Amino acid sequence: MTSHEIDFRIYGEEMQYVEIELDPQEGVIAEAGSFMMMDDGIKMETIFGDGSQKDTGFFGKILGAGKRILTGENLFMTAFYNNLSGKRNVSFASPYPGKIIPIDLTEYNGKFICQKDAFLCAAKGVSVGIEFSKKIGRGLFGGEGFIMQKLEGDGMAFVHAGGTTARKVLQPGEILRVDTGCIIGFTQDVDYDIEFIGGIKNTVFGGEGLFYAKLQGPGVVYVQSLPFSRLAGRVIASLPRGGNSKGEGSILGGLGDILDGDNRF
Repeated sequence: MTSHEIDFRIYGEEMQYVEIELDPQEGVIAEAGSFMMMDDGIKMETIFGDGSQKDTGFFGKILGAGKRILTGENLFMTAFYNNLSGKRNVSFASPYPGKIIPIDLTEYNGKFICQKDAFLCAAKGVSVGIEFSKKIGRGLFGGEGFIMQKLEGDGMAFVHAGGTTARKVLQPGEILRVDTGCIIGFTQDVDYDIEFIGGIKNTVFGGEGLFYAKLQGPGVVYVQSLPFSRLAGRVIASLPRGGNSKGEGSILGGLGDILDGDNRF
C-alpha cells in the first residue's frame, strides 16, 4: 500500500482546520461534512468506503460501506483530487471545539486505532476500517470503545478531539486509566481493556460511571479533555424545560430575570 505524500498546515486554536497541499494528481479522503474550502482545479468525488482498494468489485465496496455503518459513520466518503499542473489547497474543519492531531502512520508501524467518530481526513491510499474488541468485558461494558476505527497505511491521517489533548508514551507494563469517552486513539501495541471502578460509594455516588479504560504499554495513547458526548450531555442537561430560563446564578430564578430587565417569556 502506497499512500499519496501530502503537505499540510493546521490553523486556529480552539476551532481548528487543516489545510492540505496537493501536488498534481495527489488526493485526500475525508468524512462527509468535514469539507471547508478548496482552490479552483480540485475535483471532488463521492466514493464508497475509503477508496484504498481499487479492484474490490461491487460486493467488496458494499462490505466496506457496511463496516462504516457499524461505526455510525456516513455510508459514503469524499475524495478530492488535484487535476491541474500546479499545487492546490483543500481544507477540512473540526466539527466542534478542540484540536486536530496529525498522525504519521509510518511512525506507528502502519496502524493507528481511534474512536469511531475521531477520523477527519487522510491521504489517498490510507485505509479506514473497523476494529472490534476481542474481549467480552470490553464488548459488554466498554461504551464508546467497543467498536473503534483503524487507520492503516503509510501516509498521513488526521483525527480531531474535544478540548485539550494529551499524548502519553507508555513504557512496557505501564498502565494508564482513562474515562472510556476521553480516549482519542492509541497505537496497535497498547493493550486496551476495561476495569470496574469498585467500591459501593464510588459506584453509587461517584458520578463517573462504573468502568474506566485500562491502557497498558508499550505504546502511545492520545487523550481528550472534553469528548463530544460529555459536552452534548452537559448542554442537554442545561436546557430549560418548557423553553423558560433556569435563572442560573440567581437565587430568585425567573423572578431575578424580571428584576434585571430580562423579560423574555
